[in-house]
Amino acid sequence: MAVFTQVSKTEAATLLSRLNLGQLTDIEGCSGGIENTNYFVSTLRDGEPHHYVLTLFERLTFEQLPFYLHLMKHLAGKGIPVPDPAADAKGEILHKLKNKPAAVVNRLKGRSELAPGPSHCAQVGAMLARMHLAGQDYPQSQPNLRGLAWWNETVPVVLPHLTPEQATLLQSELAYQNHVAASASYEALPRGPVHADLFRDNVMFDQGQLSGLFDFYFAGIDSFAFDLAVCLNDWCIDHATGRPEPERARAMREAYESVRPLTAAERELMPAMLRAGALRFWISRLWDWHLPREASMLKPHDPTHFERVLRERLEQL
Repeated sequence: MAVFTQVSKTEAATLLSRLNLGQLTDIEGCSGGIENTNYFVSTLRDGEPHHYVLTLFERLTFEQLPFYLHLMKHLAGKGIPVPDPAADAKGEILHKLKNKPAAVVNRLKGRSELAPGPSHCAQVGAMLARMHLAGQDYPQSQPNLRGLAWWNETVPVVLPHLTPEQATLLQSELAYQNHVAASASYEALPRGPVHADLFRDNVMFDQGQLSGLFDFYFAGIDSFAFDLAVCLNDWCIDHATGRPEPERARAMREAYESVRPLTAAERELMPAMLRAGALRFWISRLWDWHLPREASMLKPHDPTHFERVLRERLEQL
């Protein structure tokens, strides 16, 4: 993610020592995102090298973060390959650095697959379903903070930056999603903890096998169908045009349903959820693009990408 907050070697080393993670040997800022400050850190403990990710949270609060961190702990305990937050001597996994909330997690092996094939999509689909099932007994609750309420609040803020045609599309789709959310079918959708941002760069593969899911800091309680739709909108489209790729989409959905079959309500509303997923990320990218914050390694994403995805989803109707 972008580096908003500079952390010195001494500051990082003090935190790592307090967590009994060893002696700091290297620290490197990470670029490529827009929400948190992330550093790759390496340590030496008992003569062995270890690798972690140090995160300082720029938007999320001390009150919000336990939901995310304990969800990761819960999923890791169920065998889902996610980062496991490190605890201090008192068992606390939420820390403070530079007067901001912070966490340290193990660094996953592998690399992101930015040009996925059907096999990658199938593995993501199956793992997403496993994650949904594993999270069903997670006791904490927090809404998806980038869900419908946030869309309704944010659209008026970004509208002045759009062309009349874009503004019409954005307002029309928002009205449609509010209509869907008031329906009985939407109320019937199975819900639980969802990742809500499981893009290609948030999944790791090691020698062709899925080795980890990370960046859970948009997670919340929402419909499982929405979470699947978010994945389909990133993993199973042509990025140049936003058009769906049927073979990859079929691989992901079939693999997901081999673990957790969709309900009738989920099947009925999947086209609406695909539109919702495109709308959510169009809005957030418009916000980040037109109302950016200062950061030393900030790289906001082009919002027109998800405008194209939304238009393609509408053409499929």
